[in-house]
Amino acid sequence: MLNIFGRKKDEEENIMELELSEPVDCLCDFTYNFYWQHQGEKMNPDDKVPGNEHTFREVVEHLKTGHSIKIKGNVGHRACSSMGVNLQYFGGDGGDIEVGKVIIDGDVDSRMGISMARGSIYVKGTVREPFGNLIAVKSDIKGYKKFKSITDVVTKGLGGEKLIGAELSGKRLNINDGSIRDTVGARLNTDAEIIHQGNVDLSTGILMRKGVVKVYGNAGKNTGALLNGGIVLINGNCDDFSAIEMKKGTLVVNGDAGKFMGAQKKSGIILAKKGSPIPPTARKTMGESEKKVLISLGVNPTGFLKFE
Repeated sequence: MLNIFGRKKDEEENIMELELSEPVDCLCDFTYNFYWQHQGEKMNPDDKVPGNEHTFREVVEHLKTGHSIKIKGNVGHRACSSMGVNLQYFGGDGGDIEVGKVIIDGDVDSRMGISMARGSIYVKGTVREPFGNLIAVKSDIKGYKKFKSITDVVTKGLGGEKLIGAELSGKRLNINDGSIRDTVGARLNTDAEIIHQGNVDLSTGILMRKGVVKVYGNAGKNTGALLNGGIVLINGNCDDFSAIEMKKGTLVVNGDAGKFMGAQKKSGIILAKKGSPIPPTARKTMGESEKKVLISLGVNPTGFLKFE
């Protein structure tokens, strides 16, 4: 007898099963809904998943050991947030780790896979947009859609898998599937190029260290948040708080970068046609080096301002 992965029963891996009577937020969320911000007020990692014997922490730790999670029922917001990240706050080194699969027999609400770095998600039902740093690939499980991390794909390649709505050529990924995403290129740390045709939502390029992310459309709030290297180009407008807590790198906005630009910014450069900076960020004189950066990105430097 074969299981869901096509293996014989005696070869079946250790799969943790969860059953939901109603949607639960932040399942398989490696940040526990950004625990360092709320310190348990929003969720306690050691609380049991409603209706189940396992805690939220046990679910994440199970994935970290390379084993998989099977969820029966509809899932809430922010599923698999930062999946595959060995977060420093919880004693990790901040790098990526291989993890097991997440299989969902139901629908998934918005922001699935935000800042996701490794692993695969299988969904039988629908996925509400915006979803996270994900790209669809041809599924190896019948009846399920399969998603992988964009950062993973451009870093490690496809390994024979086939993209849906995108093309990968070397380290250049062109996405043109019409979906709206959060955190495109999150934690990118290789000299790759990610091109997204169409609008995006929150935190494009968050925690990037290397590479280039280009968006041909508008972006939501927190674009370039915690940017730590590389280049994020938005060929359109951004919502507020662009480059918040930016540490290094370059944010280019070929339009309006929004209000509260550069809040709590440490370093790095913002090049935009319009924007309302907040101290310590202020307008500076743009030099030839910045003009060369824009030209190298295929952007006409006329009308651009520099903020640092």
